[in-house]
Amino acid sequence: MKKMEIELKKDIREQLVEDLKRYFSKERDEELGNLGAELLLDYILNNIGPYIYNIGITDSYKYMNERVEDLLGLEKRFR
Repeated sequence: MKKMEIELKKDIREQLVEDLKRYFSKERDEELGNLGAELLLDYILNNIGPYIYNIGITDSYKYMNERVEDLLGLEKRFR
């Protein structure tokens, strides 16, 4: 199976790095530098991201199947 790569826009990536640094500072009372935050973000994206992505795909699939079933309910009946 091909490894999934989640790519983020530069501004989104920078925001997430800052969010991780802020989280570590506030919740863990630890200082996390840019490099550490970027490595942690890469780990999350590469190892946790695909699971979250797949949940979104499954949810979308279920939603679309429900809509198709609704559409089939609109069929005209022949006499």
